[in-house]
Amino acid sequence: MSNYLKQHKFPEDLKNMDYDELELLSFEIRDFLVSSVAKTGGHLASSLGVVELTIALHKVFDAPKDKLIWDVGHQTYVHKILTGRTDGFEHLRQMGGMSGFPKRCESEFDPFDTGHSSTSIGLGLGTAIARDLAGEDYHVVSVIGDGALTGGGAFEALNSAGHQQTDLIIVLNDNGMSISPNTGGLSNHLVRLSGTAGYANMKQRIKSGVSRVPVIGNDIVSGLQHAKEKIKYSVIEDGIIFEELGFKYIGPVDGHDIEELCEVLENAKSLGGPVLIHTLTMKGKGYTHAENHPERFHGIGPFDPVTGMPLSGKGRPSWSDVFGDKLVRMAFQDPKIVAVSAAMIDGTGLEGFSRTFPKRIFDAGIAEGHAVTFSAGMAAAGRKPFVAVYSTFLQRAYDQILEDVCLQGLPVVFCLDRAGIVGADGETHHGIYDISYLRSMPGMTVLAPATAGQLEEMMEFAAKAEGPVAIRYPRGEAPREPELPPFEAGHAQRLKDGKEVDIWAAGPMLHKALEAAELLKEQGITAGVVNIASVQPLDGNTLKEAATSIPLIVTLEDNVLSGGTGECIDRLLAEDPVRVINLGWPDCFVPHGKQEELYEAYGLDAASIAARIKEECR
Repeated sequence: MSNYLKQHKFPEDLKNMDYDELELLSFEIRDFLVSSVAKTGGHLASSLGVVELTIALHKVFDAPKDKLIWDVGHQTYVHKILTGRTDGFEHLRQMGGMSGFPKRCESEFDPFDTGHSSTSIGLGLGTAIARDLAGEDYHVVSVIGDGALTGGGAFEALNSAGHQQTDLIIVLNDNGMSISPNTGGLSNHLVRLSGTAGYANMKQRIKSGVSRVPVIGNDIVSGLQHAKEKIKYSVIEDGIIFEELGFKYIGPVDGHDIEELCEVLENAKSLGGPVLIHTLTMKGKGYTHAENHPERFHGIGPFDPVTGMPLSGKGRPSWSDVFGDKLVRMAFQDPKIVAVSAAMIDGTGLEGFSRTFPKRIFDAGIAEGHAVTFSAGMAAAGRKPFVAVYSTFLQRAYDQILEDVCLQGLPVVFCLDRAGIVGADGETHHGIYDISYLRSMPGMTVLAPATAGQLEEMMEFAAKAEGPVAIRYPRGEAPREPELPPFEAGHAQRLKDGKEVDIWAAGPMLHKALEAAELLKEQGITAGVVNIASVQPLDGNTLKEAATSIPLIVTLEDNVLSGGTGECIDRLLAEDPVRVINLGWPDCFVPHGKQEELYEAYGLDAASIAARIKEECR
């Protein structure tokens, strides 16, 4: 831990530090972040970009009385340092250690748990209204990035906040990035707006100069208000969107100038009503490798702080790589195939498709609901959209999947990256709910590949399907083994025969099932293994055959038990004499930690599965 940071008690000491000391603090924090995250991995570039902004927020406001609400939470590492959690970085995002996101149970300085984007304005407005109703007196500040501002929830909250007119400060952190570069009309608007600092400077110079005129200065300033509006419309006609929504707009402001930030924040405290401060920052600021490659350092594993290169070498292609490469090959053969992403082109393996077919790929911004409806429109008009999205984020588009796709039986392909347990990002990012909500939708086919080759087969099937298809695959390297029979929708694949038990496994859990079967064999128990592959529809015929010859069936899935594949199998076999045991994630929020640590902790590693089956077979 930095000796300099050790010497201080934050955030109290910030109040007495001058701007030179605060500048030194920003350098110390950046050095600490780079050296610390290099050991544990984490979200580095976004936190480096808000060092000065976070210092200014904690100097001007009195948290935890004043509420600082961060959107998403990727950028809160500096906030954690300044609220007494520097020691926690030793075990950042590790099992039992400090979360990479704001957590109410972790600190009184975190007023809300966040992990998905576009929520901070709505949360801030709700907090401000509750404050007003209770007759309390504190400030509420919502920090949101320009990428998160593309989400529909942010727009809805802006509209409501402008209508409510309660005291609320919104800090728009504009760095031109989310995970992939931002796209869309609002992003372009903010780029244009960032070039209008001349107007803000001009306005301040006129006001300061005229107010010094003896006796009549302040009256002249008051009388110029109407003229000011005319000037604003003529000089920055495209820069008034926030004021039209009912906000007092301040900016653009240099997000790396602590003194300017403090002055602006102090001014915002006294204005009353909703205020939006537009700050310009650089993602990855102060660390050359992150400045040059902000998308790579958005979320990174352990790395060499000198070279910026990952410590672990490149292994087998990831599931995202396999998906992206296969989609490019398919698109060469079928001109109707298009790709859609929600600000995750790089994260979902679509960068190659973007280079090869720039006119056939569409980034909807951080707006998953819109991405799905947009894809439904293309599908209805004859295109074949492949929507690549993390499983955890597709939850935000539940209604659009049901109403706009399934209700009309449209051939939209949902490619669910990071399905199952994702590891260090924890509760807000685990993709363990998609089977439960997708398989209940009429007409939806849900597939779970166990190998890279099977993913490719499923993609070929999905491209020819006449209705919606969801393919869920995990984070990490995509195995090529074992060799599996050809894929057929609605058909399970028996890989091993058994006498005492059948293990029916979906997707990546197949590998744990095969390993458990080998462990059971060493103990004299022969276990059959079936690759479910087609989660919806299930292979009822093969299931019924197994029920007549096997006394015990164990289901295994990387999804919550509630509403999952196991529950469906329970229902199908309700009148059969076979016993069924369901293994999957329990009805709770699974914390962060390494994937294998979590499997072991929840009894879903091969050894635990084998032990449970042995106990049931006694």
